[in-house]
Amino acid sequence: MEDEIYEDPPYVFKFPVPPKLNRPILRITDGRIGYTKEDPIITKCNIEIDMETRIAFVGPNGAGKSTLLNTLIGKLDILDGNRIINGKVKVGVFTQHHMDMLDPRLSALEIYHQKWPKERAEQLRRHLGAFGISDELALKPMTLLSGGQKSRVSFSLICFEEPQILLLDEPTNHLDYDAINALIESL
Repeated sequence: MEDEIYEDPPYVFKFPVPPKLNRPILRITDGRIGYTKEDPIITKCNIEIDMETRIAFVGPNGAGKSTLLNTLIGKLDILDGNRIINGKVKVGVFTQHHMDMLDPRLSALEIYHQKWPKERAEQLRRHLGAFGISDELALKPMTLLSGGQKSRVSFSLICFEEPQILLLDEPTNHLDYDAINALIESL
């Protein structure tokens, strides 16, 4: 008996339109960023992010990109300077290790039901479908999905609560060419 070949649907990323927030949303002024005051990774950092901002941090591994993102959202303390985080902001974070957070035994739909047990299955499936995870793909255990499919499940989870800010740390690692282009187009 031949294995069934599952063809992915056309790649789409439908990011929700979140409620607007007034400025400032995220801001660092004269920041020193890193893990020790004696040896900061970044000095004199000035950055402001609002809902219209699109920024790409590019640099070699270990340059401080993830450290900057984690400091910006308050996951790491700022060593010196001023940081403002709007109290109403929802931040969706896509990390380099997003797949580690998905239970390999559960399907995408089961993961959603664990996080949001009161949501109707139809709404959850519609949301998953907006990221190309539809039909039987939404019911397969994570362990059977490709890296790109798991990435799309992670994107859908991040976007379910309509964050005003998306921080994407190496989001294309497991995506194929078509999915990368769909992500670029959506952003």
